Amino acid sequence: MVKHTSDRAFNLVVYTLLLAVAVVSLAPMLYVISVSLTPYSEVLKNGGFILIPKQITLEAYKLLWETPLIPNALYVNVWITVVGTFLNMVLTVLMAYPLSRPTLPGRKFFSFLVVFTMIFNGGLIPTYMVVLGTGLLNTVWAMILPNIVWAFNLLVLKTFFEGLPKELFESARMDGAGEARVLLQIVIPLSVPAMLTVGMFYTVGHWNEFFQAVMYVQDKGLLPLQVVIRGILSMNEISMTNVDEVLPTTTLQMAAVVLASIPIIIVYPFIQKHFSKGMLLGGIKG
Repeated sequence: MVKHTSDRAFNLVVYTLLLAVAVVSLAPMLYVISVSLTPYSEVLKNGGFILIPKQITLEAYKLLWETPLIPNALYVNVWITVVGTFLNMVLTVLMAYPLSRPTLPGRKFFSFLVVFTMIFNGGLIPTYMVVLGTGLLNTVWAMILPNIVWAFNLLVLKTFFEGLPKELFESARMDGAGEARVLLQIVIPLSVPAMLTVGMFYTVGHWNEFFQAVMYVQDKGLLPLQVVIRGILSMNEISMTNVDEVLPTTTLQMAAVVLASIPIIIVYPFIQKHFSKGMLLGGIKG
């Protein structure tokens, strides 16, 4: 294809805008990382704005790791993320698959109930009373079970399952396969992109857990990383016992933000291809 002058001009504008968006998006991230690695003296010298530090120090990260709540909060985060995402996916798939089958009695009614929860809910106080009455208060399960299935994610998987070729189900049943075997050997292997997409939503939600921890957990040993970081952000300054300086709140804040963001940043590139594919497949009909 021969590109006309108007096409080249359009592409130039698009690439320029994309470059500008990339710079705007990456600059804050670079600033956070740079400040977290910069000594206090250099931060003050540059008026608190640093993109490329001249000196690098890991004292802020060292102080964070020496704080007893940080390693424990990381453990809590990993636990609720791994266990919570696993339970989320199991229950979401087990509910989405039957709702995707036209032969399910009362299918429209149950689908309506799912959509209804996206519009109306019991509210904060009734939910708190349920958590209290079921004995989940001040436990890690209070950060998992109240939102064990997200209605939006359920509808995403349900829509994806409905788009699978009907011939696969018919041939499997002709071979004598039951619903469990169809789900495990046909539906799930064909739905990996969609499941990874939904799983990513659940994973990010659990890793960034904050509201439910604040509402239902009082034990400091059960607080997730985001709540502990909130406490760090509210401090004025921290004196270090083994360092001849006082770390400013800003330096420690940035180190805490980087620490909380690293796991998701590391995991996302490995599933980005499947994530993008899963977001598009449900909307394509051939």
